[in-house]
Parts: sequence; C-alpha cells; structure tokens
Amino acid sequence: MFPYEEASWDVVDGPMYILANTSAPGWFTFIAVVICVVVLVIGQRSEAEKTKRFDK
Repeated sequence: MFPYEEASWDVVDGPMYILANTSAPGWFTFIAVVICVVVLVIGQRSEAEKTKRFDK
C-alpha cells in the first residue's frame, strides 16, 4: 500500500489540517451555525408565505 506497507495511525504525529491548533475551528463552527440559522429563517418565511396564500 502506498505510502506504507500497512495502514496505521501510528505515523500521525500532528494535526491533519491547516489551522487545527488555532481558534479557527471555533470560528468555522460559528460561521456554519450562522449560515444554518439564516437558511432556516429564510425557509420558514418562504413556507409561511406559501401557506398563507394556500389557506385563503
């Protein structure tokens, strides 16, 4: 197997992505939460508007 004879986590000695040991993961999570909330609010407004038109 490339690059080692057998797959093993023994050779991993640090973070697997850039900015892992910084505050960036917290910021990324915060940004993702904000985006999710915005999408949910927009979707709820859209569905409420459609329901109002249908119920008349």
